[in-house]
Amino acid sequence: MFNTFKSTPKNYENLDGKSFKTQFQNADNAELLDVRTAGEFASGTIKGARNLDVTTGQFQNALKSLDKNKAYFVFCRSGNRSGSACDLMSAQGFKCYNLAGGIDAWPNKN
Repeated sequence: MFNTFKSTPKNYENLDGKSFKTQFQNADNAELLDVRTAGEFASGTIKGARNLDVTTGQFQNALKSLDKNKAYFVFCRSGNRSGSACDLMSAQGFKCYNLAGGIDAWPNKN
């Protein structure tokens, strides 16, 4: 009958740091989103990232202004908040990639 315990499939990809960086750099129309707090963002981020705090009520409103033709490469400190952001975004038709392991998984090498 109904399987209420069946997990919903993810509509985004979790990528390790190397794959995340490579796919971002090779994407034609992509944007880096740092979904940490403004304080975390100010303490250091990936060059070129835009800050959009997933923990605020403004996150859902901010999604309305994003271009659905872009691919979004989303990260946070550990990968949990960015995974939640990817869930919300993919449910609204955005193409998203989550940096599994968070910002520390981003390779420092060029």
